[in-house]
Amino acid sequence: MIKPGGTIGILGGGQLGRMMAISAAQLGYHCITYAPERDSVAAEVCSDFFCNKWDDRAALAAFAQQCDVITWEFENVPVAPLKPIEDQIFPHPRALETAQDRLNEKRFVEKLGGTPAAFATIDSHADLMTAVDRIGAPGILKTRRDGYDGKGQWRIDSSRDAEGLRLPDTATIYEGFVEFFAEFSVILVRGHDGEVRFWDSAENVHEGGILDTSTLPASDRIQEQVEPARKLAASVAQALNYVGVLTCEFFATHEGPTFNEMAPRVHNSGHWSIEGAATSQFENHIRAIVGLPLGDTATVAPRIAMRNIIGKDAKTAQDMLAEPNMHLHLYGKKQARDGRKMGHATKLHRGEIST
Repeated sequence: MIKPGGTIGILGGGQLGRMMAISAAQLGYHCITYAPERDSVAAEVCSDFFCNKWDDRAALAAFAQQCDVITWEFENVPVAPLKPIEDQIFPHPRALETAQDRLNEKRFVEKLGGTPAAFATIDSHADLMTAVDRIGAPGILKTRRDGYDGKGQWRIDSSRDAEGLRLPDTATIYEGFVEFFAEFSVILVRGHDGEVRFWDSAENVHEGGILDTSTLPASDRIQEQVEPARKLAASVAQALNYVGVLTCEFFATHEGPTFNEMAPRVHNSGHWSIEGAATSQFENHIRAIVGLPLGDTATVAPRIAMRNIIGKDAKTAQDMLAEPNMHLHLYGKKQARDGRKMGHATKLHRGEIST
């Protein structure tokens, strides 16, 4: 166990790191962050900031020397430069290696008994035409690496769409379209001793590939699929010997839960837990990586609604505070670009939770 006063290193400088650092401070820890971008909202709440490139091994080594433990808030951190310091990092970078490549991720989940969307590796235009013919359309062509919030994705509605599409200059994968009636997340935390705890699953709605809302409780039809989804997520965590918060996203279908993707980190669809759970995902992530007992993940309000604040909506976000039981989190980002997550707001509907 790392004692209070210890230092936690955070790889990445975004809002997830910011919220982790706030939770760490409440538990008596100092945080320092490492990111290549000078504009870091995480650095604003950390005691030190290493602004260096990911492949600067000397800088990473100096960063690691100041840390008792290291974690990340952004899954596109390159794995290779982390090799010399991987024993300090939780979760282990093997989780990054698995999640960073969509093809490897889907094969990994299949071996554990999960059901992803039908998929095919695309290395040429001929591969794409074959995949569309075999899997069918509509479907989505995705980059195998680096895509998030709908970036690096191209919808294909027919063979004609595929014929006219110019492939990006990077490895891709084609996924068949999943007929689903809802989307939900399974978020768990796993400790060094293998203990696993789950938060209640939120029902997620996306707009333009970006999460718009997460609400609890999820519909009955989703809740019927949570248990098998949890079983798969726990298997993923065990296979990776994972320590910290892990998120798996699912489509709820008439055939059962279909695996969408994993995020080896705290997740946007778990932001509601800051006010809506006995212990937030951020606090439990810190507890897990420093070796503290895990906190209770029980939901503390009968209904909860979390909404992302995107782009210019941040300018009027404070108006939301006129609503009772509304909790606002603005991330301190200077530029409110279209599609950029500027903050989130969580509304708790108070009252007794029925049992």
